[in-house]
Formats: sequence, C-alpha cells, structure tokens
Amino acid sequence: MSDSQEYVPGGPERLPGRDRRRFPGISSRAYEHPADRSALVALRRLSGFDTVFKALSGLLPERSLRLLFLSESVRVGELQFPHLHAMLLDACAVLDLPKVPPMYVTQDPRPNAMCVGLDEPVIVVTTGLVELLDEEEMRAAVGHEVGHALSGHAVYRTILLFLTEMAVKVAWIPLGGMAVAAIVTALREWFRKSELSADRAGLLVGQDPRASMRGLMKVAGGNHLHEMNVDAFLAQAEEYERGGDLRDSVLKIMNVLPRSHPFTTVRAAELKKWSESRDYQRIMDGHYARREDDKDASVTDSFRESANHYAESVRASKDPLMGLVRDIAGGASDLGGKLFGRGPGPGPKGDAPRNPPRNDAP
Repeated sequence: MSDSQEYVPGGPERLPGRDRRRFPGISSRAYEHPADRSALVALRRLSGFDTVFKALSGLLPERSLRLLFLSESVRVGELQFPHLHAMLLDACAVLDLPKVPPMYVTQDPRPNAMCVGLDEPVIVVTTGLVELLDEEEMRAAVGHEVGHALSGHAVYRTILLFLTEMAVKVAWIPLGGMAVAAIVTALREWFRKSELSADRAGLLVGQDPRASMRGLMKVAGGNHLHEMNVDAFLAQAEEYERGGDLRDSVLKIMNVLPRSHPFTTVRAAELKKWSESRDYQRIMDGHYARREDDKDASVTDSFRESANHYAESVRASKDPLMGLVRDIAGGASDLGGKLFGRGPGPGPKGDAPRNPPRNDAP
C-alpha cells in the first residue's frame, strides 16, 4: 500500500488554518526562479549526465529508502504530529498538489528538511527544525518542500545525495572521481538554485513574507528571536553582496561551491525582492501559469527569461566582480585597480588622477 494519501479537492479536512488564497492548477513555472530552470538545462547538457541518470534511476534503492524512514522515523498523520499533518494538507491544497506525499520527522538536532524519492516524493523534516520554527514559519517550510515535490525536484535531489556519498568512495580512482565530481558540482549548482524556487513556493503557501524571512533568520541564528531583527538580517545580505574587492568576490564563489544551499541571508534577500515584485502580486491576484498549459510552454521563452534575469542581475548587482563584468562590457580601463580594490592610480608626479573615481553601484 502506498504511503501517499489521495484527497478530494475542497474536502473539509483540507481547509487552511486561516484565510489563505489557493491556486488551482498552478504550474511550477509560475514560481520557479529563472536560475533554477537554466541550471537544470545546463545540468542535463553535461556530458555523461544522461547515462548516469538512467543508470541510477534503476539502481537506487527506492524501496529501501522508504523502509528506512518507516523504521527509523515518525510518520506524520492524524495521530502523530497532527499539527504538521494539517500543515501538509493545507500546503498541498494551496498549491493543488494532486497527491499528498508522506512526511516523516527524524531525530536530528540540526534544523533541516528535504524532499527525496524517485517514483514518488517523500518529505522529511528534522526535530531540530520542528522545535525551532513557530507555526507560520513552519507552514512556509512545509510549503517549501511541497514546492519541491510539485516541481519534480525530488528525483535530482535523490541522485545528488547518492552521488555525494559515491564521490567519496571513488575518490581514489582518478578518472572516475573526476567524472563523478563534475556531475556533483553541476547538481549542487542546480540544487542551490532550486532552493530559491522552493522558497517562493513556501511563500505562496504561507502568504506571510515576514514569517518566511523570519524562519530563514532562525535557521541562521537559532531560536533567539528576541535577540534578532529581520531588517538587520536583510541588511547583512546587502553588505555581503557589495562588500570587499574582487578577491572577496572570488572567495564568495569558493565558499558556496561545496554547499547544497545558498547562504540564508542571500535567500532571505531574494525572497523579499520577489515578494515585492509584480510577478508575485499577479499570482496572488490569480494570474499564473497553469499545469494544463505546460505542454505548450515555449522553451525559447524560458531561455529568454533566464538570459534576461542574468543580465538584470549583473546590471543591478553591487558585487565587485559583477561591477568588473559591467566595466569590461562597457570598455572600462584600469582593470588592475579593480582587481586589487584600488582606484585609478595617479599620473605623472604632480598630475591629477587620469580618471576620476567612479561609483559602480547602479
């Protein structure tokens, strides 16, 4: 018997805990971050990925994974963690997910959640997350995982978990290790971008931007809400983006490469920006892409949207590396000064600087 639950849309057991908009037939295209889609396209084009994907799809122990959760975790339901059960039903109702995925709570003090599985998605949350978040923050977290399920992310996330373990085991094989490492790196890049999409899904479920950002802040700083401030936390993200010189930009890239998730301040800032956008408001007003139209969706439009997103990100970014990219595109000189955080050097002795200082912020 399947762990998943069937439901009758609009049934009384699926009424939200408070008045909240629902999105019948919503497509994941409505909330997916452009970087998520473009990273997934790049991943699928990676040499050898199709072969690995097909092989692992038949080899991964899906049944073993489900049995493990059944035997070592607590399955959420009407009699166990009923408040999480209600949130799960609510999230699936809001996003109109046809099949409610099973959810498990596993003992782990680290706040975390995941959506994995090849045939059917399974949601797992840790006790650390359950104990950390309040009701509205947890609602957004559950919606985040339901968003992963609706987007079909569980398959690739499961393969990443498997390959990450496998990469350690084959590290002593030179060519094998390099091949696995390349795919793991590409998967991690997509994984980080997929988190931005799921954060948006969580906001659509909770429909409380402050609660969503507050949850991210607590994941970063713990359960000391009286000692923290959402606005100050968001200010950290702006400082992180604009601070330092080009060397710091390179260090940021190096720091994020081994991570599966984007930094929490960056996620909060991205979510705040989207919550204030016209795209979010249009969804809330009932104007959004629908699943019934997915088959007719234009791949070219998706590529164009991704390209426009990256162009706008470069234009608006305050990061020194992005400033350098803009300068190169605009034909700026004195790149050496940019590289080492120095302004334009002086001319001959007694002369004024050859070029006046410039502000790279948009």
